Amino acid sequence: MNENRKIEKVESQLRSTPALLHEMMRSFTALARTLNLSQAVEELGSTRQTVRRHITQLEDAMEGKLFDVQQRRYSLTDMGARAVAPAQLLLDQGGVWYQGKFQDVGGMLRFSFGGTGGWTYDQQQQPISAIWSGKSDLLRAAVKAWTMSEGKIESPHMAQVRPYVLAYREIAEGWICVEVGERSFYSNWFGWAEARSSVGRNLNQFPGGEEFASLANAPFTDVNSGHGMRLDQIVTRMRLYGDGPLQLIAFDRLLLGAQMPDGSHAIVSVVDRACEVRITDLEPTLLEDVPKKASVDFIP
Repeated sequence: MNENRKIEKVESQLRSTPALLHEMMRSFTALARTLNLSQAVEELGSTRQTVRRHITQLEDAMEGKLFDVQQRRYSLTDMGARAVAPAQLLLDQGGVWYQGKFQDVGGMLRFSFGGTGGWTYDQQQQPISAIWSGKSDLLRAAVKAWTMSEGKIESPHMAQVRPYVLAYREIAEGWICVEVGERSFYSNWFGWAEARSSVGRNLNQFPGGEEFASLANAPFTDVNSGHGMRLDQIVTRMRLYGDGPLQLIAFDRLLLGAQMPDGSHAIVSVVDRACEVRITDLEPTLLEDVPKKASVDFIP
């Protein structure tokens, strides 16, 4: 009987873990962001005792310190610093999943977002083999160039595709554009003058809020960490002009981990018009509504 009660108690604790863990992670990320207990409490609408208890529970479970506290001043430990991004990503993913907009489709992640004013965004990860089975000469050439260049962005092997790519680097505020190819998808859509003015800007600022930004940035973080490659298809709406109407665009985006001349890491983004809809639950006929301007003229 005692053993059965122990099992029932453990099962009960396991059942209550998800909700409790969510609140613990919220406390942790808020305190990690503010490094001020009073600010974190105000942001969370919680109490000092609750936030402290959540941090203690996490530290006990992880068997390590997340924060150093000196004279009531908080600072992240190395362990805490490494835990922040995964915790925030899990919270953001959970929020989108709860809305039924974050799914696993055959091992590929798919999410969608709808914003104000008719803005929509659908993204689904694609297998790399889709490059070889697809119709994009640009994406195939980019993979070959990247392989031959060993990821070095200034390599002569990258010369053929360089005018068609965007290059990004990561800073504290997010991913910023450091290079825009004059014949890239982005330049074709906005025009070369507008595209050039985007250098130095964070190009992942969409009207979807922090949860969306976290999911949209995840492929960049994934590629940057592994210095590898990733293919996604994206269907969204963008303005051709600053105050113009939203227009439908659909494209395949290849992200490649790259190396700058000084040895620092960057990401090369190669975008080409989608030739077929590969995102689950979207109508194949939507490509008929994509303007011809949303394309790249690549000659192998």
